Amino acid sequence: MVHRSWNKSIIKKCILALSFLLFAFSSNAQRHRFNPDTVLTVVIDSAVNIKSHKLNAQDFIDAVVADTGFYKAFRNMKRYGFMAENHIYTYDKKNKIEGEIYRKIKHTIIGNKHQTEYLVKQDKGNVYKKNGKYQLYTVEMFDYIFNNAYNSDFSKNDPLAGVGKNGSYKDKLKTLIFAPGRKVTGLPFISGKTEIFGSDMRQFYNYEFARGKYLDSIPVYRFKVIQKPSTADGDVIIKELTTIFDMRTFKILGRYVDLKYSNFLFDFDVKMNIELIPFNGELLPAKISYQGEWNVPFHKTERASFLILQKDYK
Repeated sequence: MVHRSWNKSIIKKCILALSFLLFAFSSNAQRHRFNPDTVLTVVIDSAVNIKSHKLNAQDFIDAVVADTGFYKAFRNMKRYGFMAENHIYTYDKKNKIEGEIYRKIKHTIIGNKHQTEYLVKQDKGNVYKKNGKYQLYTVEMFDYIFNNAYNSDFSKNDPLAGVGKNGSYKDKLKTLIFAPGRKVTGLPFISGKTEIFGSDMRQFYNYEFARGKYLDSIPVYRFKVIQKPSTADGDVIIKELTTIFDMRTFKILGRYVDLKYSNFLFDFDVKMNIELIPFNGELLPAKISYQGEWNVPFHKTERASFLILQKDYK
């Protein structure tokens, strides 16, 4: 009896010790890195027989290339009141969190004019340089592309630029985000690789189709362009481009992009997810998530992630 009691006591202590270690490990892991959810909010019902729906791959390709809905969604959202939460994290070379930025934003329309109010504005760690600019160019680009959408930079007179050689790098990045699949010239060694539906690039990709539900109620198609297993990493820059179509209207509701490339000038590994929601007869941004790493000459390696949620449109 004593022997059994001693064994039970030892077992209980071991279980408690193991539980404590697991909790400590979990807590420590959470402090190391925050990974935003870059998975599209789509529940897949089944594979789709495209022929039975009188659609083919070219129908989806044409829609992706011609789409301006994503850009218009960001351009139009400043006409509405909404609440937004921005979580931004930067990391050191050991993948530990180096800087944190949190913004809770209230966007209102007063007398046909938009007004942005920061309800919460918190910064922690190594976020800014001595001159007040962001430490990382990635965060600066985030601020330019997404926060400026609250203001006047995305106007009706501002078409989606960046395709030409003379476009700025910011405009080229904007094109890569909002119009993936188009050729973006002026990017050394990778311009031709962005045109994934062109005759030179199609050989490197497979097309996959599925049918599902978005936000639990909207019937959708999922069109996935994914790198073939036989394709060498250096042959492509876009590893995957997944697009979610509203089955009823064929409008694009969601997009996931996986970019990865490396050469002697730079290397990067980026995943981004952007989702829209229908409101007042048009589409508006609901979720933007990003996680990525960049390494370019004469700059330190940049590691960052962010999650942007927007809701309560009025």
